[in-house]
Amino acid sequence: MKVEILPALTDNYMYLIIDEETKEAAIVDPVQPQKVTPPAIEAKRGVQIMTLDHAGGNEKLVKLASGLRVYGGDSRVGALTQKVTHHTSFQVGSLHVKCLYTPCHTSGHICYYVTKPSSSEPPAVFTGDTLFVAGCGKFFEGSREEMYKALIEILGRLPPETRVYCGHEYNINNLKFAWHVEPNNAAIQHKLAWAKAKYDSGEPTIPSTIAEEFTYNPFMRVREKSVQQHAREADPIRTMGSIRKEKDNFKVPKD
Repeated sequence: MKVEILPALTDNYMYLIIDEETKEAAIVDPVQPQKVTPPAIEAKRGVQIMTLDHAGGNEKLVKLASGLRVYGGDSRVGALTQKVTHHTSFQVGSLHVKCLYTPCHTSGHICYYVTKPSSSEPPAVFTGDTLFVAGCGKFFEGSREEMYKALIEILGRLPPETRVYCGHEYNINNLKFAWHVEPNNAAIQHKLAWAKAKYDSGEPTIPSTIAEEFTYNPFMRVREKSVQQHAREADPIRTMGSIRKEKDNFKVPKD
């Protein structure tokens, strides 16, 4: 499995997932379809394309290539050809894709968990607007209970080495908020310094891993006493709601 990171707009990420064995591929979040037109992608890389959606752009994309399959968990997804639900699975060549239903940011949000069977290669999960590096999406269409389930009970139970590819480059601001929540957490300080250096050199600060997120992401750490004490809560779900509300109004400190 090869994952190409394709920056888009001001802070979005699109991804090209390529099965190097069969040369079949999928585009995740084609928010700028002109950058990922199938003829150009296929000619340059020798692959055949389908699309997995979090961010839109499919309508334009399908006009550029007939027969494109568009997967999504919400009927609002443009040009949808296959609606998926929790644990729907399909193939991208020899790669296995499992759909994980994670409503909250939107009511139909799907994360895509991709593995290469019979391989030692670590899995990957494409988390859209549910899980960010050191953060999570706003609760636009859901509740603190739903985000807790999404982060802790669904994504959090994936193998620790699973690579996390999120929908936006929010990582430095997220880490600054994480440091505000846990000022004595050395993992946050280390990751923030690393992310600043990567960003300054023009490089993406993704992927992270599920294991890493449990060390510095306050929304994945709502069961930790240090995060609960900051939120003045003793329950992890109430802690989730409290720190999300705080993050919504957080003024990011300048360096």
